[in-house]
Amino acid sequence: MDMELIPAPVSVGDQGRCGFLMDRATTITGQDGTESTERWLRSTLGAAFGLSLPPGADGKDNTILLRIDPVLEPEGYRLSTGTGQSVVITGGSPAGVFWGAQTLRQLLGPEAFRRAPVSDGAPARVPFADIEDRPRFSWRGMMLDVSRHFLPKDDVLRYLDLLAAHKLNVFHFHLTDDQGWRVEIKRYPKLTEVGSWRSRTKHGHRASELWDETPYGGHYTQDDIREIVAYAAERHIRVVPEIDIPGHSQAAISAYPELGNTDVIDTTTLSVWDTWGVSPNVLAPTDNTLRFFEGVFEELLDLFPAANSPFIHIGGDECLKDQWKESPTAQARIRELGLADEDELQSWFIRHFDRWLTARGRRLIGWDEILEGGLPDGAAVSSWRGYAGGIAAAEAGHDVVMCPEQQVYLDHRQDGGPDEPMPIGYVRTLEDVFRFDPVPPGLTEEAAGHILGTQANVWTEVMQNRSRVDYQVFPRLVAFAEVAWSALPAPADRDFADFERRMTAHYARLDALGVEYRPPGGPLPWQRRPGVLGRPIEGAPPNV
Repeated sequence: MDMELIPAPVSVGDQGRCGFLMDRATTITGQDGTESTERWLRSTLGAAFGLSLPPGADGKDNTILLRIDPVLEPEGYRLSTGTGQSVVITGGSPAGVFWGAQTLRQLLGPEAFRRAPVSDGAPARVPFADIEDRPRFSWRGMMLDVSRHFLPKDDVLRYLDLLAAHKLNVFHFHLTDDQGWRVEIKRYPKLTEVGSWRSRTKHGHRASELWDETPYGGHYTQDDIREIVAYAAERHIRVVPEIDIPGHSQAAISAYPELGNTDVIDTTTLSVWDTWGVSPNVLAPTDNTLRFFEGVFEELLDLFPAANSPFIHIGGDECLKDQWKESPTAQARIRELGLADEDELQSWFIRHFDRWLTARGRRLIGWDEILEGGLPDGAAVSSWRGYAGGIAAAEAGHDVVMCPEQQVYLDHRQDGGPDEPMPIGYVRTLEDVFRFDPVPPGLTEEAAGHILGTQANVWTEVMQNRSRVDYQVFPRLVAFAEVAWSALPAPADRDFADFERRMTAHYARLDALGVEYRPPGGPLPWQRRPGVLGRPIEGAPPNV
């Protein structure tokens, strides 16, 4: 029987049994360790169908039974329509049970994705199900940039729900950049008082002549962050906070000018950057800067507990070295440390925080530029400029998350037509994403074992609100989720026609969730942005 599930499960059996009718008498019976899924089912399916779904007893008929069996892989699960008119979800861990519950929601139809019932107390039917499933990768992520355009807390919580609905389990939270600092740090209040606001915003690509002159900003309080992290943990999603250093730091320098290269420019004249691109204003490699960011990370580690956030992202990308080359202070530090050049100076900076984080039980991860000048042993790499950085890191024994911009940057346009709003980058269609593979051919088995998984990145320069984020992210995140979860054939051998067929059912789920995705036929009139300049790149992206 076809169940139109996304991501595709490992196997779906068919033994001809009847399905399961969920009605006012249905209960939920959860064994120890399944409490978070029990709460989620009761709040989500209970609201969608107007059912109370009270606690039941083991062995009772008409129940949704949640179990843990450590024989299964940790995030694997079995879902079956059991004897006695019940649904049994067995996971290898609490997370596995939760992913099984997400599959149950899909089996119940698009109505299960609504917040209140749309039919009058009609029972919901689960078709016969005998499903075995487990993920291909342990890191299945999405990065959301809230620095360029800020998404309020409720929108972040909504995106965590959308990740969970697609069995994605990592939320990379890009909290700081040149254009805004988004997390409250109590010992440095000006980071948000000054650094979270810019006087105006470029509308479109940086070459656009259009401006929105409204002051723009926002930040998350520490309690907002704690709420986001707890909400993610309840959905078995790990949060990877990013504080971008030593580049992409103009917002921090505008708040605390002593962090910049004061012997090169007058940093007191800097404001939060109001355009896009790569700012030349980077952190000074001084002891004062190190102590300042140790203070930032001390508060950050408290907000993002190790159980949910074992990795801390320090950026490390696109750090222009021009000011360091001109700075007597930076040059003196290079000589003092016996370094070869500015690349090694950045490596010294990264190594300092790698040691600092390691001593506190965390692991450093950074963009692939942190390979330049040498990488600490325990550090992991987000390979964004292509596959090459990830290949080099994996072959050197470092763990890698593959997120090449040519393949899975969702700010890149989805079609080559003239109606795409603010078109950025290469054309990356739904099918292109479906045929992406995180493990490049030719890697040794040992190196391939260092590929933790994959991540789709969402940079928001031209995404000024939630609707634009939805348009760029969906439906491509759905294809990405299948790539990250399912054991698919080689890219050329994948059955895109079958995926499109399953997407027909999935669009109804996205509609019920209120996701403002790009329709298969192209943008709706209100989704277009005529006259707003983008930066389209023609041709097929290079495989680098």
